[in-house]
Amino acid sequence: MKFYTSVGPNPRVVKLFMAEKGITLPEVEVDLRGGENRRPPYSTEVNPSGQTPALELDDGSFVTEITAICEYLDERFPENSLLGDTAEERAKTRMWTRRVDLKFCEPMANGFRFAEGLPMFEPRMRCLPDAAAGLKAVAQDGLAWLDAQLGDRPFLAGDKLTLADVLLFAFVEFGNAVGQPLSAEYANINRWFAAMQARPSATTA
Repeated sequence: MKFYTSVGPNPRVVKLFMAEKGITLPEVEVDLRGGENRRPPYSTEVNPSGQTPALELDDGSFVTEITAICEYLDERFPENSLLGDTAEERAKTRMWTRRVDLKFCEPMANGFRFAEGLPMFEPRMRCLPDAAAGLKAVAQDGLAWLDAQLGDRPFLAGDKLTLADVLLFAFVEFGNAVGQPLSAEYANINRWFAAMQARPSATTA
């Protein structure tokens, strides 16, 4: 297998996931800033969506989309599952992963693309600059909801680290770097984020 990676929070999710599981794969660096992901051969042979990351399988085919890549790796390397060991645990992980994606990751990322990231993204995709402030506000609403739901639990889905935590951590980390910092008012998320930062994967991934 080969992992096609680049800058950005999406590849960071998979790298954190692999670090937590102790998976090491050969990497191919894709020049995202230079638009390599939007040109052949990447856009024709690796991912027609022109996005990173991508996972090349042993048979030469490709899996893209971060949740699909992580779930595939979790099945290929089942020790220390970050999806769950039972149907119930896996359902809860997928539920929380979807909630994190819809309530925070998507609006936060688009808020960035349509504002600070506009010079890079405007030539590559449909951008809605007028929506940027609203999307950033929606992302903050999502964090407030997640903060209340997290409560005093160590992790989103319960007592164990899961893909949901990895996803949220990578995107909160990214938000901190691009003008959407984690507000001090979210005490539960801040406690959780500090604990995630202290994990070895945060510095090795």
